[in-house]
Amino acid sequence: MLYPIATPTRALLDLSGLWKFMIDEELTPIDVNKPLPTEDVISVPASFNDQTASQKIRDHSGYVWYETNFEIAKPLRSQRLVLRFGSATHEAWVYLNGQEITHHKGGFTPFEVEINDYLQDSNNRLTVKLSNLLDYSTLPVGHYSESKDENGHIVRKVDENFDFFNYAGLQRPVKIYSTPQAHIDDIVIVPSVDLADHSASVHTTVKSSDDFDEIHVAILDQAGKVVTSGTGEDQTLALRDVKLWQPLNAYLYTAKVDGIQNGKVVDTYSEPFGVRKIEVKNGQFLINGEPFYFKGFGKHEDTYVHGRGFNEPVNVLDINLMKDMGANSFRTSHYPYSEEMMRLCDREGIVVIDETTAVGLMVTFGFDVNMFADDDYEDTTWKELKTAEAHRQVIRELIDRDKNHASVVMWSIANEAATFSKGAHDYFKPYLL
Repeated sequence: MLYPIATPTRALLDLSGLWKFMIDEELTPIDVNKPLPTEDVISVPASFNDQTASQKIRDHSGYVWYETNFEIAKPLRSQRLVLRFGSATHEAWVYLNGQEITHHKGGFTPFEVEINDYLQDSNNRLTVKLSNLLDYSTLPVGHYSESKDENGHIVRKVDENFDFFNYAGLQRPVKIYSTPQAHIDDIVIVPSVDLADHSASVHTTVKSSDDFDEIHVAILDQAGKVVTSGTGEDQTLALRDVKLWQPLNAYLYTAKVDGIQNGKVVDTYSEPFGVRKIEVKNGQFLINGEPFYFKGFGKHEDTYVHGRGFNEPVNVLDINLMKDMGANSFRTSHYPYSEEMMRLCDREGIVVIDETTAVGLMVTFGFDVNMFADDDYEDTTWKELKTAEAHRQVIRELIDRDKNHASVVMWSIANEAATFSKGAHDYFKPYLL
């Protein structure tokens, strides 16, 4: 999945700002064919929890609604138009002008949908129903329960099976981007380094709408100079006198991909990438042939008012603080961080252990050392949890999103899972092959 950017062939509309907002009391059904029945507003991107003075909203477990209106300029109407959510925590149903256009479950990875068939001439109304509910089938894992109040209405409750607050909402940017009808869908960049020869081969794979006569790839250095180029959807390009991406000393190349029809560039996209070699040898983790010692943090996306929402100034500050303390790395505990943070780490030379949302995979949350006395110890975790489908999804979506980031040197598929319990091997084996 490509990060949304403006190029000579692509436009970008940011829907950040004030959106209508309300919690769903589940007393009266919401009619998506009509404007959301509230004048209350909330800022996007950000968690909804800390933006009001209401304890009821902050601690709400259940469903909430967002709504905004937007316009599409006439010159863009002939283009392919895509609505993209950086994330929606934890489950989203998306409506455009009263029609459901997509659904996504999993609160920390992006998703998108083409919207041309659902647009009006003007005043398009985008409505999102969100759930922040977690249970034994979701990642993260939550203890979900229901009760009824004195009037017989359902009261939903989530008790987090993890040690951080369950912030939720439209926490990352929501954007609309355009592409030509013939367009580039995805780019995979895999550098292979010869350290002794100071060279690299860069394997590029371009997925497109299959409407192009030719795919042209040029590799640019940091000064914007073309250093090598070639033609083809699947090709390997040679780099001489390669400049390596190093921890705390980043160097980024750019792959400029052009889709060509009848001799003209129809679509173009530029993907930054770094060239580095990752190895594990003799008990050492090596970056570019040198032992690397991880000095850093397991941090969180958690800031005042924004909650878990995207906050660029704080991201910049965090990186500067890390460098000032002598750190060189962090783990994205315990969920994928924003794409913007990953791009920042690429630029700044920060090494990242990229973690999925698989936290709370331990029903008993016990740490009695006596459990290790028996090789056949078994609690109820792998019998009670039904997270396999969500786990496969988040691994797939995380790698699809972050595959080209030089900063990412390791994938973390879970945090503090019940790996000591019988059944863990069978659960995790499919994810390690």
